[in-house]
Amino acid sequence: MIYKWYGSNLQSVDLNFDSKALNEVGFTRNREDVIERESFERSFVRSGDAIELVATAEGPVQGEVEDDLLARLAAKVREIEENLPSDEILVVESESGKDYPKTRHTTKNIIVDGENRLYFTYVLDPALRVGIYRRKG
Repeated sequence: MIYKWYGSNLQSVDLNFDSKALNEVGFTRNREDVIERESFERSFVRSGDAIELVATAEGPVQGEVEDDLLARLAAKVREIEENLPSDEILVVESESGKDYPKTRHTTKNIIVDGENRLYFTYVLDPALRVGIYRRKG
């Protein structure tokens, strides 16, 4: 399960990656589970270092390229989540207003069949930072 901090509570979330949103890399609280900070600190321990997830995509259609980048990022998050043992959780550690991931793009002109065309490259900067936490005991 994926969790994200909201105030002093760690709440379960669903991915909400949307290229048309202001924050493309988003999460929606699903209210399936809530863990208070005190309980979390008492019951869980970090399992390894933070994982920084990055993604890139490129192509001639801007919207499709950004959607592709977000789909690649979502696939990485889901892969980690699906491979977690039952006693571990995935916690989004990137903080809004501090180091929250954002899609960034560059555009260049290329010539295709003698015509100028735009070519887009999208990257995620900074990376989406997540941590894996294991239940103590």
